[in-house]
Amino acid sequence: MPPGPIEDAHAREAADVLAALQSSVATGLNAAEAGRRLAAFGPNRLATARRKSRWAILREQFDGIIAYLLMAAAIASFLFEEWAEGIAIVAVLAINGAVGYFTELRAVRSMEALRRLSQVRARVRRDGATAIIAADAIVPGDIVFLESGDVVPADLRLLETANLQSDESALTGESVPVEKSAEPAPPGAGLGDRTAIAFKGTSVTRGSGIGVAVATGMATELGRIAALTESAEASVSPLEKRLDRLGGQLVRVTLALTVLIAAFGVYVGHGLLAMIETAIALAVAAVPEGLPIVATVALARGMWRMARRNALIENLSAVETLGATTIILTDKTGTLTENRMTVVRIALPGEDIDVAADADADGAAFSADGAAVEPAADEALRTALRIAVLCNAATLPAAGPGGRAGPASGDPMEVALLAAGRLAKLEQDDLLARLPKVREEAFSTATRMMATFHRSDNGLLVAVKGAPEEVVARATQVIAKGGLQALDERGRRDWTERQQAMARDGLRVIALAMRQARSETEEPYAGLTLVGLVGLIDPPRGDVAEAIAACREAGVRVVMLTGDHAVTARSIASEIGLADDDALAIDASQILDPEHRAGIERNRLLKAAIFARVSPEAKLDLVALHQAEGAVVAMTGDGVNDAPALKKADIGIAMGRRGTEVAREAADMVLSDDSFASIVAAMRQGRVIYANIRKFVVYLMSCNLSEILVIGIATVSGLPLPLLPLQILYLNLVTDVFPAFALGVGEGDPNVMRRPPRNPREPILDRRRWVLVGAYAGLIAVATLGAFVLALWQFGMTERDALTISFLTLASAQLWHVFNMRDRSAGLLRNEVTRNPWIWAALALCAGLVAAAVYAPGLSRLLGMSAPSLAGWLLVLGASLVPVLLGPLAYRLATLAGGTETRRA
Repeated sequence: MPPGPIEDAHAREAADVLAALQSSVATGLNAAEAGRRLAAFGPNRLATARRKSRWAILREQFDGIIAYLLMAAAIASFLFEEWAEGIAIVAVLAINGAVGYFTELRAVRSMEALRRLSQVRARVRRDGATAIIAADAIVPGDIVFLESGDVVPADLRLLETANLQSDESALTGESVPVEKSAEPAPPGAGLGDRTAIAFKGTSVTRGSGIGVAVATGMATELGRIAALTESAEASVSPLEKRLDRLGGQLVRVTLALTVLIAAFGVYVGHGLLAMIETAIALAVAAVPEGLPIVATVALARGMWRMARRNALIENLSAVETLGATTIILTDKTGTLTENRMTVVRIALPGEDIDVAADADADGAAFSADGAAVEPAADEALRTALRIAVLCNAATLPAAGPGGRAGPASGDPMEVALLAAGRLAKLEQDDLLARLPKVREEAFSTATRMMATFHRSDNGLLVAVKGAPEEVVARATQVIAKGGLQALDERGRRDWTERQQAMARDGLRVIALAMRQARSETEEPYAGLTLVGLVGLIDPPRGDVAEAIAACREAGVRVVMLTGDHAVTARSIASEIGLADDDALAIDASQILDPEHRAGIERNRLLKAAIFARVSPEAKLDLVALHQAEGAVVAMTGDGVNDAPALKKADIGIAMGRRGTEVAREAADMVLSDDSFASIVAAMRQGRVIYANIRKFVVYLMSCNLSEILVIGIATVSGLPLPLLPLQILYLNLVTDVFPAFALGVGEGDPNVMRRPPRNPREPILDRRRWVLVGAYAGLIAVATLGAFVLALWQFGMTERDALTISFLTLASAQLWHVFNMRDRSAGLLRNEVTRNPWIWAALALCAGLVAAAVYAPGLSRLLGMSAPSLAGWLLVLGASLVPVLLGPLAYRLATLAGGTETRRA
């Protein structure tokens, strides 16, 4: 077996790694050996996710307890040659299946997005010569060359580096590019600290290097994350769980009641066939077969509303799930922050200058103690900015005629320095025209500094920037207000303390220095004059603080997960109002395996608001931890490292602009504007949708139960059947579904985000709502039977005419009943139901269909109806208004019997 992947390559000497892989920098692998390794380890690409077939998606639409009951009812109808009933039931099944199929027809694309990261070409050494090959063909032991702008094709143990730097933010979550070297890292180093490894899928931002492939394909860190994404099963949404549970309850209750009614009807003298037909009709009527359709429409409507707020939904159930969210686990870089470095502070001798990158063009970009500072009048500030712009390898194009600038290039930190110089009207091109660059001493991991030599009127100006501890240690003097001053040990300690204070504020700090030289061959870092310190930060997004406050008001916790260090994470959390300055920031190394985690540690992890140096496994672990506690977890992120947790969470939310395609494809929702505030807007829609779903479930169930009660009470009382089987089916299809549709697309309560989220364990119909369903159904049933009895005995109508009265009373009562669905805190005439135009449209449509059942000749004969007299219509009107007039009493009864709505504190 050829030598394969090396897991600890980051901690081993380069020579040892080459020996283990039986490779050499001079010759690389020969073609025959590369072929053997390719056959042994496979192509250097990621595994492909299995797609769900169209037939599998179609089968799922008919895989549920409600669908099974409807199928059984259809089969029974056809066996008894009740073709109309059977066809009606089949039509309902077909409509449900078609809607579900077309809304859920989407393939799993996460793994394909991961594979696209591998579709690059690479420069390798084979048989002693340099060759360009497809990245798929790279094998362990290949010698790979890297240049600025390259995508790293495999996990490489670096052998040689020249100022090599890579952007690993998509993999580790860190916003700052990582300096790479050929020196081994400690054995236990985390992913972000393995500086001797260039990881597959990351990009080279600066410098060059040579590395040997130590892992390819699924054995790479990117492949390991791909495997986690594939193995992280997407959770079933809370709404799906509740609908399934409700469906099971309804089937059991329906079967029991219909069998009991049919048996009792036969016992008191009704015909066997007539009671079987009635039982089938009741079974179909009792189960809200329109529920999946109405739920889908309500979710789709919410999906459309969210799209207008830049939240694009990939999965319909995610609309409701977000409304049930109790905790948001959010990535920091690119989600809470802007994923770009910005200069925010410049420490000069005797003063600290604050920098506001978004200041107006009135010169207020720089300030000290709240007072504006003009760079032209502050020589120390102007000198610092001049050094920052000169000692810089990045480019920042100026805005063109259309007001738009081209993209910046280079190290993000250096780009930030150029932007700060531009605020002081110091442009790089202008400075270089006056001070031409004659030499550059590139940044080195050995010196941790960079220098540029510029020709000036006084000889050569050497501009230096680098790590504060290195620059301060080599400085012998400092620029002060009164001129140059000697820098002694006490002065160095003072500058070190200032640097540490800036670091505690979450800033990345660099030092600026200068010196005069007579020759460009002089040592650049000897006898430096310290100019100042620059503090940079990846700033929070402008709308994040307000969004965090809105989440807090809505009772939703926000937890930060970041690959950055704890100090930086705590500083950002404090600035956006997520946590205070003393908040505990847990390092990911403290996250133990759940099976071995003690109770006190588990509670500590559950309560923490900040997690630093988080790995993909740790994110996955935290999602599972909170889910095990009953929380509904939303996970936000934008990097490859976020993909497994995005898929595992109850709802994954990816950033659309800065997010990687891997993250977008693994998520349920994509924010096209990358705004955390859009999550709050989408969360409101989710809550409104769940409230609407509850309303139409109560409406549907009370209407359907009323039909069972009408038949059941009439059967027990020895009355003639007040409804025929086809009348029940027609009524169920016409008067139930359309008002429920309208309830499902309502705008909702404007104060819905000022209440805490509902208990995730709470069913769609809790005890209070079950009592409410029963109370409403009882009122409708009593009104219908009352009208039926009056029509038979008081008005002396024929049984056919009385059937028409009971049908019209039940239909009208169910239509009036929609006004019982208003929020009880709203007014009687002005509420979310009466303001909903869809309600009025549904009522008009249903009224027309009910009238057609009476006056359309063919339909009225099929349903056994006759046109009522004026007295009959007055009886229908009076009786049908009883449920809506007594609805408030039913609500009070339900409140007393079931308690107030359960809410999660």
